[in-house]
Amino acid sequence: MAKMEVKTSLLDDMIGVGDMVLLEPLNEDSFINNLKKRFDHNEVYTYIGSVVISINPYRSLPIYTPEKVEEYRNRNFYELSPHIFALSDEAYRSLRDQDKDQCILITGESGAGKTEASKLVMSYVAAVCGKGAEVNQVKEQLLQSNPVLEAFGNAKTVRNDNSSRFGKYMDIEFDFKGDPLGGVISNYLLEKSRVVKQPRGERNFHIFYQILSGASEEFLCKLKLERDFSRYNYLGLDSATVNGVDDASNFRTVRNAMQIVGFMDHETQSVFEVVAAVLKLGNIEFKPESRANGLDESKIKDKNELKEICELTGIDQSVLERAFSFRTVEAKQEKVSTTLNVAQAYYARDALAKNLYSRLFSWLVTRINESIKAQTKVRKKVMGVLDIYGFEIFEDNSFEQFIINYCNEKLQQIFIELTLKEEQEEYIREGIEWTHIEYFNNAIICDLIENNQTGILAMLDEECLRPGTVTDDTFLEKLNQVCATHQHFESRMSKCSRFLNDTSLPHSCFRIQHYAGKVMYQVEGFVDKNNDLLYRDLSQAMWKANHSLIKALFPEGNPAKINLKRPPTAGSQFKASVATLMKNLQTKNPNYIRCIKPNDKKAANIFNEALVCHQIRYLGLLENVRVRRAGYAFRQPYEPCLERYKMLCKQTWPHWRGPARAGVEVLFNELGIPEEEFSFGRSKIFIRNPRTLFKLEDLRKQRLEDLATLIGKIYRGWKCRTRFLLMKKCQIVIASWYRRYSQQKKYQKIKSSAITVQSYIRGWKARKLLRELKHLKRCNEAATVIAAYWHGTQARRELKRLKEEARRKHAVAVIWAYWLGLKVRREYRKFFRANAGRKIYEFTLQRLMQKYFLEMKNKMPSLSPIDKNWPARPYLFLDSTHKELKRLFHLWRCKKYRDQFTDQQKLIYEEKLEASELFKDKKALYPASVGQPFQGAYLEISENPKYKKLKDAVDEKIIIAEVVNKINRANGKAASRIFLLTKNNVLLADQKSGTIKSEVPLGDVTKVSMSSQNDGFFAVHLKEGSEAASKGDFLLSSDHVIEMATKLYRTTLSQTKQKLNIEISDEFLVQFKQDKVCVKFIQGSQKNGNIPTCKRKNNRLLEVAIP
Repeated sequence: MAKMEVKTSLLDDMIGVGDMVLLEPLNEDSFINNLKKRFDHNEVYTYIGSVVISINPYRSLPIYTPEKVEEYRNRNFYELSPHIFALSDEAYRSLRDQDKDQCILITGESGAGKTEASKLVMSYVAAVCGKGAEVNQVKEQLLQSNPVLEAFGNAKTVRNDNSSRFGKYMDIEFDFKGDPLGGVISNYLLEKSRVVKQPRGERNFHIFYQILSGASEEFLCKLKLERDFSRYNYLGLDSATVNGVDDASNFRTVRNAMQIVGFMDHETQSVFEVVAAVLKLGNIEFKPESRANGLDESKIKDKNELKEICELTGIDQSVLERAFSFRTVEAKQEKVSTTLNVAQAYYARDALAKNLYSRLFSWLVTRINESIKAQTKVRKKVMGVLDIYGFEIFEDNSFEQFIINYCNEKLQQIFIELTLKEEQEEYIREGIEWTHIEYFNNAIICDLIENNQTGILAMLDEECLRPGTVTDDTFLEKLNQVCATHQHFESRMSKCSRFLNDTSLPHSCFRIQHYAGKVMYQVEGFVDKNNDLLYRDLSQAMWKANHSLIKALFPEGNPAKINLKRPPTAGSQFKASVATLMKNLQTKNPNYIRCIKPNDKKAANIFNEALVCHQIRYLGLLENVRVRRAGYAFRQPYEPCLERYKMLCKQTWPHWRGPARAGVEVLFNELGIPEEEFSFGRSKIFIRNPRTLFKLEDLRKQRLEDLATLIGKIYRGWKCRTRFLLMKKCQIVIASWYRRYSQQKKYQKIKSSAITVQSYIRGWKARKLLRELKHLKRCNEAATVIAAYWHGTQARRELKRLKEEARRKHAVAVIWAYWLGLKVRREYRKFFRANAGRKIYEFTLQRLMQKYFLEMKNKMPSLSPIDKNWPARPYLFLDSTHKELKRLFHLWRCKKYRDQFTDQQKLIYEEKLEASELFKDKKALYPASVGQPFQGAYLEISENPKYKKLKDAVDEKIIIAEVVNKINRANGKAASRIFLLTKNNVLLADQKSGTIKSEVPLGDVTKVSMSSQNDGFFAVHLKEGSEAASKGDFLLSSDHVIEMATKLYRTTLSQTKQKLNIEISDEFLVQFKQDKVCVKFIQGSQKNGNIPTCKRKNNRLLEVAIP
């Protein structure tokens, strides 16, 4: 594309208005409607001057492809439609070409897409900067630092499945060519309270779930963890899994990213051991105990978790246990040790978990910085990317929201200052007169919070350091005294009468009127969270660990470096961090991305106008537009402006030969635009009102239509003339070709006639010659045939004579041979008759046997042992041989069949064989059990969590586990029980709770009785006088009675070396406590169908009716 043919598609085919500065009329409704219109057409980016508004589409859009990267590469900011790539390219080119340090500030509330925006910025910069092995390694390390920090610093919230719970500022360092050298990451205010408690519907940090889902069983065993989320108190179960999030795959990604960034294997192992220790800290529970002096102290309920934590961290168990039960206070040379009650012990446990995880996260950031920092000491250019929490207004706002909103106040302050500064610098650079712009300065709100004397943070620190009783209420009371007259501070307890009747403001709260709106804060927890107190005993216990990483995380625990000075509060630390951040941002050229969340459902294609309106207000976007439009709403370099609108003036169309500024002046004078609506800068034209720009666009559109009509008319004329000339040329060519064709056809006709006459003459001559040659040939052939016949007659006569002579000689030879044979037979006949009978018999018998075996080979039955087919006997003398062969073959195929069995199958068949010997032809139910495999474990006790208690109580291998019906001794009714048979015992357990009701050693089982009918009732008789027989024998009913009796018989025989008596009778006695009851089986039709029923007839008789 030529230099003057710049495409300004920001104005071409616009959906709504691409730049809000051009919006008319400018109000809240039109602003929201414009965003909604663009959002509905998948236009998620909109400009406010150089500020990018980004709306989270909650789905993938095809606008981040490599082709899009190339499209926006080295293009003017307004040259293409709004996109985050345009801002990224503008910032990168300014850094590379103009040697200006850049910063990209990404703000918005949780779920608005800030993290994704920062990833897109970094991926674009990585794509357009230089190539090479070293450069690619640096880019890969910078990009791979994101998955690590997201795993340890992000969590699922009700508003966002991947919410950053910390603020991140990354300085990417470049050399003079624009190639990345390295980077430095700063983190702000990790939400460490999430480690110990999460709101309903939210999760803890991702890394906890990723380890439990993605780590191998061996790795989990090393960390002393189990895969079940419910085992850990610090993990909320209501949102343990997130749709569309694969924690196992993400864990592999994190481990790979840590390797790319530069973590050593032992460092990675140490990090995960600390994470496992934090997770297991939540399982430590305390119980109260009273001491002799009347004081309450706490003790750890179950020390197994404590033991595993100490094994992970290398801490002496007694040291850590004491740190959870006692607190040592040092004052000058004195030490006072006090016991901790249960509440204080839980506070100490949670404080340790929070500090351990928070310090681990800070160590991770430091370790990543060591890997990605620039290795050279040359002068560097810097691009900063700030991804920090947006303004937060919840139903319950506490210390964290107060700190976050303070940070956003500071960012809003610097945003307004830098925006006005940038606007003023451009006016001065272009020689345009600068006019003062009225805007709301939120410095008064920042002063209310951060003032060193009367600020809220200063009051909070003073209250935390004050001796005596300090509570959240005393802090609020102090605020009411100091800040009562401040116009942006509200409290129900202040002396200001205008709030006394405000029932929307509770007594334990205060309200601050931020730039984004009023926010009510609950003072509960302010003092504790600001103190962020960790008992010195716990710090010293951590320092004594043999774990190198944990020891490094708690340097203050070193007894040689005891510092009695109180550590800085969380508020003062964050205030200092924000001050450093603001100082850093003011040294760089700012670029802004304002992220907006379209709905709270995290769903695509839904635009909640009320929610968007709320975000527009607290982001101050309308005010930003007004600041931008306070002077001139639109500006554009002269060359693109002239190129776009030159067709509106005859003097500039189609080409302007002079300077571009002169052409624009001629153009605007020709159009009659009032002078107060525009102003000429040194390199740009400034337009004050958007209406003027839209008027130019309308005129251009109309002119383009006129030009299109003119071009169409000229084109149609040219097309018709061209068609006529082509038709004329074609007519001449066609006529010449036709004349040529006609002459050719006439010549061909004459030539064809001459050839035909010639052919007839040549044919007549040829036929005449042929007739003469044929006659001569027939004469020669006749003589040859006659001679041949004569020679044949002579040959046949000679052959006949020779044959006759040969026959006579052969007859003489035959007669002589017969005569000699006769003489020999007469001589040896007497010897032949003596032995011929026996040899003929043996020969005949041998031939019959061969024939028999060959036929048997082809008629052999199958190898199945149950196949009873056998070929018929062909000869009577082979009867015994035939039977022996049948017996040997059956034995052989049975052996072949048995050789195929595995040990498990052999055991099953042995049990089946045992069952056959015990019950065949004795129990009517036996034939139905033959085809049923003996499974034994009908209940999956080891896999079913319902039976966990029962599994823990049984240490031996379970041979059979089945649900049986135990017959009540009083009324004959059945109750479900779990029947367990082990190597040494018979157990009965409750089916619902898994509690063991009875346990009988196999040596105490004397006999098993059952009927011969088709029922599942059986009685287990116990040895008289044994402990198990105190309540009497067991009368049970089961669907697998054959299998249960067989396994009980085999197990008893194996353990006691004595055969168990199996009694099969329709009447048998059962011992119930002190009484013997007769169980009698009768036939009868029952209302319950085919189900046998049991009924107590009297004290001595129990009848079982079998249908």
